[in-house]
Amino acid sequence: MAINGLPESLTSSSDDNNNLRRRRGSDAKAVEEASSSSDDVTSDVNDPRGSVGLDTMPSDGKEKVEKANETTPLKYAYRASAPAHRRNKESPLSSAAIFKQSHAGLLNLCIVVLIAVNGRLIIENLMKYGWLIGSGFWSSSTSVRDWPLLLCCLSLPIFPLAAFLVEKLAQKKYMTEHAVVTLHIIITTAAILYPVLVILRCDSAFLSGNTLMLFVCIVWMKLVSYAHTSYDMRQLAKSVDKGEKSEINYSYNVSFKSLAYFMVAPTLCYQLSYPRSECIRKGWLARQLIKLVIFTGLMGFMIEQYINPIVQSSQHPLKGDLLYAIERVLRLSVPTLYVWLCMFYCLFHLWLNILAELLRFGDREFYKDWWNAKTIDEYWRLWNMPVHKWMVRHIYFPCLRNGIPKGVAMVISFFISAVFHELCIAVPCRLFKFWAFLGIMFQVPLVIFTNFLQNKFKNSNVGNMTFWCIFCIVGQPMCVLLYYHDVMNRNGSAS
Repeated sequence: MAINGLPESLTSSSDDNNNLRRRRGSDAKAVEEASSSSDDVTSDVNDPRGSVGLDTMPSDGKEKVEKANETTPLKYAYRASAPAHRRNKESPLSSAAIFKQSHAGLLNLCIVVLIAVNGRLIIENLMKYGWLIGSGFWSSSTSVRDWPLLLCCLSLPIFPLAAFLVEKLAQKKYMTEHAVVTLHIIITTAAILYPVLVILRCDSAFLSGNTLMLFVCIVWMKLVSYAHTSYDMRQLAKSVDKGEKSEINYSYNVSFKSLAYFMVAPTLCYQLSYPRSECIRKGWLARQLIKLVIFTGLMGFMIEQYINPIVQSSQHPLKGDLLYAIERVLRLSVPTLYVWLCMFYCLFHLWLNILAELLRFGDREFYKDWWNAKTIDEYWRLWNMPVHKWMVRHIYFPCLRNGIPKGVAMVISFFISAVFHELCIAVPCRLFKFWAFLGIMFQVPLVIFTNFLQNKFKNSNVGNMTFWCIFCIVGQPMCVLLYYHDVMNRNGSAS
């Protein structure tokens, strides 16, 4: 009764005190539980029956320990008696752990070191040689003599037009199959010989002749694809007319619009239609054009400022002192590698994507990750996808279908590639020493050698490092020195 008769204020104060005591009791209980959980972890780690850590605990035990560590107050966490080593761990650079983590920081360090080293080389080069960039390499001293090359380039559409007329006549059955094949051979042969004769008769700059020969080789490969694909479609149409079933349902249709689009599209394989993108991204296109101008200028700077002084002060690599030739090749390897990488980026990434964007060409797999190639064979299948698809479609598999062994078909493919590499370099230089031809044909034993290394060591790094050393560190500088000194010797003999 007395208690019930107490004033309300006293009753509420008593209730508050009881609540406070209950909260203190619950906090103390939580601390005790956390401490016991931490002690449980310690006892698990220091278990005399074995080295028991988090890795060997059941999943529910791991969850209890992690929850206890999260809820433990700061003054009770990581005590001096708590274990600092709770599981087996590898060093980050050990063989068992090096590929299980990111090395972005080391990559950033390499980039910083490259910038610093190359910045020093640029300053040293400028202090030693001064500003060497001129117009001699890029244009002829008598630029009027380059006009025939430009006129030759503008007249090349005559050959696709002739091929279209032949196919139109074949569609209307005005000529036999043998006559069609013969006319296509004449057209493709003339498409190659005509520019070669023009370049050899004109004293033009190397860059002008090389550009025209690259363009001519592209036109020739497109004409071969057009003739071969049209022939195949005619055969399919004939088989369908005879009642034979075919998995490929292509109607033989000769379309000038399809041929015109194919001749300017970034592909070497003809077909009636291509995957198309929805629209042209003008902002993206402008950014790629700016990049193309920047990297083209960077290539010119490295050629004039670094490669030219090195080759001018060198000797013929197959003559004179061997150690001196090795030093020149290694010294030339870095700038030629930079130029080659810039060329790849400008041509295969920027230019082909710009052309594809303008034409809304959808399939833009112009290259794959060739930089990870483990063998020479894999590199050639990854780095130039338009040429690779053309080779597979029009050379390699036709050889296999005609009973030619795979090894011989591969040699035939490399032989055709070697011929066109030689034409693109020897004709503008007006010098046939067959260094480019031999360099490409030398890829055949290198394919066998790198495949052997890959099968023997089962390690992608061995094959990849071999590829970089043979192809970029030795091969390209050697070709540059060989052609430069042969051209200089020819000019000296002529003068």
